[in-house]
Amino acid sequence: MMILSADHVLPVASDPISDGAVLIDGETIAAVGTRAEITHANPEAVHEHFAGAALIPGFVNCHSHLELTALRGLLDDLDHDFPAWLLRLTEIRAEVLSDQDILDSAVAGALEGLKSGVTCFGDIGRWGRAGLEALKTVRLRGVLFQETEFSPDNRTARDDFDALLEKVSALDCGPAGRIAIGISPHSPYTVSADLLGLIADHAIATGTKITIHAAESDAEQVLLESGEGFFAGVFRKYGVDWKPPGTRAVRYLEDTGVLRAKPLLAHCTNTDEEERELIAGSGSRVAHCPKSNAKFGHGIAPLSDLLEKGVKVGLGTDSMVSNNVCDLLEEARFAALAARIRDPESRFIQPAEALRLATLGGAEALGLEGVTGSLEPGKYADIAAVSFREVSRMPVHDVNSALIFASRANDVVMTMVAGEVLYREGSCSHIDEGRLASRMKEIAARVGSAKTELQG
Repeated sequence: MMILSADHVLPVASDPISDGAVLIDGETIAAVGTRAEITHANPEAVHEHFAGAALIPGFVNCHSHLELTALRGLLDDLDHDFPAWLLRLTEIRAEVLSDQDILDSAVAGALEGLKSGVTCFGDIGRWGRAGLEALKTVRLRGVLFQETEFSPDNRTARDDFDALLEKVSALDCGPAGRIAIGISPHSPYTVSADLLGLIADHAIATGTKITIHAAESDAEQVLLESGEGFFAGVFRKYGVDWKPPGTRAVRYLEDTGVLRAKPLLAHCTNTDEEERELIAGSGSRVAHCPKSNAKFGHGIAPLSDLLEKGVKVGLGTDSMVSNNVCDLLEEARFAALAARIRDPESRFIQPAEALRLATLGGAEALGLEGVTGSLEPGKYADIAAVSFREVSRMPVHDVNSALIFASRANDVVMTMVAGEVLYREGSCSHIDEGRLASRMKEIAARVGSAKTELQG
């Protein structure tokens, strides 16, 4: 038995505990309470106290693309032109990055998450094996979503589906049971209607988790409603047989059966009232990525309205190409402040609610609320310790406020997954950070040169 205690313990599912403690039995939490209660009842347990800190559930990053970490900052000059950004990203990933590059990139991203207190990812990978191996290597929990290839043509739907299932079947989660495999049809406009239907039927029949980018940009909406714009030109160029559904993104996902599978919808910045009702009524979830959406100028998802309608919402950082950092505290802060700008004063997102989005909300979005996301007996001991010892974090009048409005990723001093300390005070003994740093520099030099050639 092990006891972790701190000045503050935030179970998230219940009120904060001053001078609190968590009792850990193997991989799971056995009890949560005051330090006096827990230590008195368990005098033989090994005890570690985190002075000037808070113990919180590990963060759940429910929408990421770990395999793209090595491209951090590469395409910032194209943020204003999302279609061009997406095409350039696709070119570089396909033509420049090797399998080893993508694998090392994913491991670097997973390590960054671990050091910032993330214990669970909902990761999407075009080369799913990279994200899966990264989660296994860094020993994190998560759902790895195997992404579809560019497949918008109904004529090839059955072949595309068979190829997708072949990739999924080749993914080996290993014996630990920390990782589940899901499927990600990339978006409503890069996956054919017939393929969306096949994936939805498969997900429902097998209980497979699915996630899809949806209602993310104006360019997507123009294409779906009128068949015009940048993406339409790409389809014509490659002879793709694609007919616009003449409707909005979420309605289209309803029509193709995707909402029946209760998917995790990423972004949802461009939804109307009817679509939000569809999301809520279908039991679909939302991955809110406010920083990535703002960086592209796509707007901000209507967070307060989604929460009011009972939608399960978690936070995602998206890729390091579109956000640049994996910092769930910063993401939660940005989400709260952006919602306060967008929504009425009567519906301010408060710090405790923002912390919930970054922890239990993300677990709910991934369907993992029964095992992680809060500090409760029976759940896995997925825990982060956040320090307030820096003078810039003092004083702590309200611990939720101190976390959301004054803290950042490098204030995390310990991260534990299933009772195992994986990160402590800057060190991860099971990862060769020096090798990863060298690889990131090597990849950066190559992709930088390739980008220059593509622009020329």
